Amino acid sequence: MSLTKFEKRHQKVATRIAFAERMARAIGLAMVLIVPSLVIGIAGYMYFEGMTLTDAFLNASMILSSMGPASQLHSQAGKIFAGFYALYSGLIVVIATGFVLAPIFHRVLHKFHVETSREDS
Repeated sequence: MSLTKFEKRHQKVATRIAFAERMARAIGLAMVLIVPSLVIGIAGYMYFEGMTLTDAFLNASMILSSMGPASQLHSQAGKIFAGFYALYSGLIVVIATGFVLAPIFHRVLHKFHVETSREDS
């Protein structure tokens, strides 16, 4: 059994249903990273900047999506939090993107390298 559950080179390309299930798992795994990260950002902006839930959500989601802050920060603690949250968010976005794109890249590359019966003879 494989850790990634990807088919090996000598196996056929996964069916569309298997690929859809694999994509659902990858998106679910990305959400396991993104949702708690968003909650951390919301809590941080509410605590350090005294923002309302709506404003904190806006700022946290903008930073997490690499768009930048939506409003100006006023406190030193809020600015330090925002800096560390932006660094953390950058890593989370890269990791989550890797989780989602890995099955797609694997499928495309596997189609190019799958062994056919003509190669065997």
